Amino acid sequence: MQDVATRAGVSAKTVSRVFNDDPHVTEDTRERVQSAMRELKYVPNMLARTFREGKSAVIGIAVPDVADPFFAAVTKGIELAAREHDMAIVVTSLGDNPALEQSIIETTVRRQIDGLIIAPIAADQSYLARWQDSFPIVFIDRIPTKLHADYFVEDDFGGAFEATQHLIAHGHRRIAIVGDSTEVPTTKLRLEGYRAALVDAGLGQDDDLVALGSRDADAAAHVCRTLLALPDAPTAIFSSNARFSTGVFPALQALNRTDIALISFGDFPMADVLQPSVSVIDQNPRQVGRVAAERILARIAAPTKKFRRKNVIPVKLIERQSCQSPVAHLLPQSTIDPRI
Repeated sequence: MQDVATRAGVSAKTVSRVFNDDPHVTEDTRERVQSAMRELKYVPNMLARTFREGKSAVIGIAVPDVADPFFAAVTKGIELAAREHDMAIVVTSLGDNPALEQSIIETTVRRQIDGLIIAPIAADQSYLARWQDSFPIVFIDRIPTKLHADYFVEDDFGGAFEATQHLIAHGHRRIAIVGDSTEVPTTKLRLEGYRAALVDAGLGQDDDLVALGSRDADAAAHVCRTLLALPDAPTAIFSSNARFSTGVFPALQALNRTDIALISFGDFPMADVLQPSVSVIDQNPRQVGRVAAERILARIAAPTKKFRRKNVIPVKLIERQSCQSPVAHLLPQSTIDPRI
């Protein structure tokens, strides 16, 4: 800050006033200070500033739905990492209307946060560029669009491929996928992984088994009932996220269809103790939250240091009882009718 002040011919206090957009600074002074900032690539040490002002630094968190099992666990991971560094968090839900993302984020930013972790829902995050010099921004679960920023995403394609491949190995040939819109990047990648596994196994693709467009667990339950009413119904279901799995599982139970295999992309509370327990692709959401928070801290501590922006986190199949269909268990692979 003193270097900027010297170059601009002002005091350090004036530099601070310019950075904080004080309306009482003249335009000529503001331009000289901002020019010096650009020339010196000056980025304020936000953590030092908050400590000097006697308040805790704050990480803003914006996710589609804080009640979603995945994002709830991500938030917990961020909170634990923040607490270790005497930082606070402020959390907001973006909802499912992409048009509202920018206004919600701008409201969050006005709370004078020192870093932002976001799982976006809109198709364009270029509006965040204006704040990138003020505080670090890290994306989780979904890659930013029209903005260069750090992001941590799971291996959506690979996890969906493994889940579908696992069901095929259990003898299933009629495998449905339940999910939300392909406008959601994670769903699009998981659909691609599902289809790639079918192609890899030499199986045909049936559009009747691709049930996308649900918005919540109730809608997923309805879709599940519709799928099982098909003349050539699926023998297995791949649920593309944990939120929908909490709708699909009760629907299967209500229909007394424990013979239908189920794998969920994403673990959820009680999944391991249900009857049957639910097989999942484990995303380790707490770890996702922790690494995102650690990147925020690292960016604050070393604003000019280079970090790898693209970070893909591996996922892991946890096999439980729900994908062990009687069809797969009782018949040898060679005797399974390919139409099943």
